[in-house]
Amino acid sequence: MVEARACFDAHLYTAAAVMVRRTLEGMCIEQGTQKKALFQALQELRDNGKIEGRLFDWAQALRVLGNQGAHFSEESVSREDAADALSLAEALLNYIYVFTTKYEEFLNRRQAQQTDF
Repeated sequence: MVEARACFDAHLYTAAAVMVRRTLEGMCIEQGTQKKALFQALQELRDNGKIEGRLFDWAQALRVLGNQGAHFSEESVSREDAADALSLAEALLNYIYVFTTKYEEFLNRRQAQQTDF
């Protein structure tokens, strides 16, 4: 994600989209997906309840945008699309690594409090 942001800041929007896609791949691996293809790995995260429908749709849109950047084409990635890709990737990472952890901590704390009574 750091490289995606650096590419964006350097006005390398196609490269930023590719780095966002790479970030998604890394997230899927860290989350223990068994599927090698990114499309299937994201489906696995959804099917295992790690991401919900809209996040899955966002992630798939980022995957497609990353593919657009990774494969030679006359069409480059716009600044707006790259900015959206960064924002959506950050939201997805926050959901996986921050929100989910905080939610689980809250539930565990509440459960422990209930068993204390």
